[in-house]
Amino acid sequence: MLLGAMPAEGEDWPQLRGPHSDNVASDSLKTPTTWSESKGENIAWKHDTQLRGWSSPVIAGDVALMTEATPDGSEMFAFAVDLKSGKQRWRKLIFTNDSTAEIHVMNSYASPSPVTDGNRVWVSFGSYGTACLDVKTGAEIWQRRDFPCEHYRGPGSSPYLDISAPENGGRLFLHFDGFDLQYVVALNAADGSLLWKKERDIDYGTDNGDQMKAFCTPVVISVGGREQLISPTSKAVISYDPKTGDEIWRVFYEEFSATAQPNFDGKLLYVNSGFGKAHLLAIDPTGAGDVSDSHVRWIAPKGIGSKPSQLLYEGLIYNVHDAGVASCLDASDGSELWSKRLGGQFSASPLAAGGHIYLFDHEGKAYVLRPGRTFDLIATNDLVDGCMASPVPISDALIVRTRSAVYRIEETP
Repeated sequence: MLLGAMPAEGEDWPQLRGPHSDNVASDSLKTPTTWSESKGENIAWKHDTQLRGWSSPVIAGDVALMTEATPDGSEMFAFAVDLKSGKQRWRKLIFTNDSTAEIHVMNSYASPSPVTDGNRVWVSFGSYGTACLDVKTGAEIWQRRDFPCEHYRGPGSSPYLDISAPENGGRLFLHFDGFDLQYVVALNAADGSLLWKKERDIDYGTDNGDQMKAFCTPVVISVGGREQLISPTSKAVISYDPKTGDEIWRVFYEEFSATAQPNFDGKLLYVNSGFGKAHLLAIDPTGAGDVSDSHVRWIAPKGIGSKPSQLLYEGLIYNVHDAGVASCLDASDGSELWSKRLGGQFSASPLAAGGHIYLFDHEGKAYVLRPGRTFDLIATNDLVDGCMASPVPISDALIVRTRSAVYRIEETP
């Protein structure tokens, strides 16, 4: 499922980090390398958002789908933006809350990204609720609000849709890694019914719930003809059978509050260990049980970003640290090939599209790099606000969500 042909021009971008959960789009795209909002360069349209939300856009046909919420989380919305005009197609109030838990200043109540199959879109606000909507109208198909946990810093894990289970309309996987409770659920995507629920069963070595929470989005991979749900959390990454929730293997690490989504190249799995001091682990996913001492092939301990997911592209791993240092590692052994301070703060994950690497920071700067074993900066671009969400390629354009607007960036007369 993850190793098929790259998406063609204009193909949907159905979930966080794209159809293969790797933030890699076709080299044949002609995505722009220069733009400037202050100069009016290559901005096809701008859609001002109404509320606060860090969810990355997903693309279904001719619309981009996102979520947002009031600053206090009392109201939570989903909305669709027309890709051609930039105008809002629909906007729906999904959940109301009489009270909400405090979140971190860097988070929002609408940070998990949606997932779509082109006809339906699933939106999640963590323990506040998950809903399935009609893509064309926003009409509700089902909702669930019965999976509790105290996120403490706010929700962050995005839902993951595995469409290889047509008898269930697909399996929808959700992480609930909170301060108090930590578990994974698989739902029937068609009707929201529970397929399985699995408690984390991890000895965290502490009673401090802040070191038990996590914000990762899982991914399904195929290893030797067998599917695995790769599910990073605080202190460990666990592989589950996506059909049953039975554990296959696990690897422990010291860090907590893991956020980044793993990458897989068909042989090795690359997992970010989270906050504390993030490490990047290369894991052979063919083991069983606790394989912490037997199946970790290498560990990169320096300069790894905690919030942005790493980008695996053509045998190289592109990494940007939260504090603005970009680097490149050799995926075969984890050795650092180059490191360059860009400045600024980063949450958005690096994107490969049109043969270029894109990095967007919190303040509106975007860096375009030529991929390779040496640092090669092509352009630095500006928007009036910065990105918490990751950019999305569509045809020969980029759909970019900042903290206050959504843009279509493409070469224009």
